[in-house]
Amino acid sequence: MVIAQTNSLSQPEDPKRLSTLIHPTAVIQPGAEIHPSVRVGAYAVIGDQVTIGAGTEIGAHAVIDGWTTIGEHNRIFAGAAIGQEPQDLKYDGTLTQVRIGDHNLIREYVTVNRAARSGNATVIGNGNLLMAYVHVAHDCVIENQVVIANNVAMAGHVHIESRATIGGVVGIHQFVQIGKLAMVGGMSRIDRDVPPYTLVEGNPCRVRSLNQVGLKRAGLLQDDEGRTGQLLKKAYRILYRSGLSLNAALEELDLLPNNPHLEHLRQFLHMTQASGRRGVIPAKRRKAQDEV
Repeated sequence: MVIAQTNSLSQPEDPKRLSTLIHPTAVIQPGAEIHPSVRVGAYAVIGDQVTIGAGTEIGAHAVIDGWTTIGEHNRIFAGAAIGQEPQDLKYDGTLTQVRIGDHNLIREYVTVNRAARSGNATVIGNGNLLMAYVHVAHDCVIENQVVIANNVAMAGHVHIESRATIGGVVGIHQFVQIGKLAMVGGMSRIDRDVPPYTLVEGNPCRVRSLNQVGLKRAGLLQDDEGRTGQLLKKAYRILYRSGLSLNAALEELDLLPNNPHLEHLRQFLHMTQASGRRGVIPAKRRKAQDEV
């Protein structure tokens, strides 16, 4: 990727061309590295340590600051604030980062804070949609193709795996992990880990079912004549309909046939148990013969 260095005060190689891409009221510090194809809207501010890749658009009044790297073909809308100091009283001003991949939509007034400890980063992967007023706190990791609806607030060190969907006005406790293809209902309080492939909602939050819509969209209910879907349904019944303790249910899961998605669910739950964190979101127990 070719990077062109520019700022609002210097004379670019082709002023006429760049004048159509960078609004004259934008403030771009001399150290910023911005690809010539980047568009910058009115009154946007871009700091000295920022790098922005090809085809990315920065909206009006957005602020991109700190040690922030943004990849290609992102759209960052009006008023977003990315790369500023973490909201952590222990932060001492050391070098911490924000790293954002490619093809993300970051809507109005989203805030993404840098990490809180030296050398660490807050990370957003590829193809994500963060709707208006989402807050991504220090040291969070959002993988790929995640959809986060309006007014979601996540505390520090939250990890959201790929293709998860988070409904609006959700609060997520620090150090929580949300699994792959999970669905979190709107206005829920997430204070424990959300297992992959499940649908959770409420306050207190509970696992309600498998995320059938997400599994269908991902093609997992149709692959190999539905083998993955059948195994995940069986795993769900063991975990949430058998009456077994989590440790006993995990032993039962280990006896099921090999499957990459089932293995991901097993590893997620084993890691949650071993980590000593707050545990996983529970479900109201039902009889074993109940359907998912």
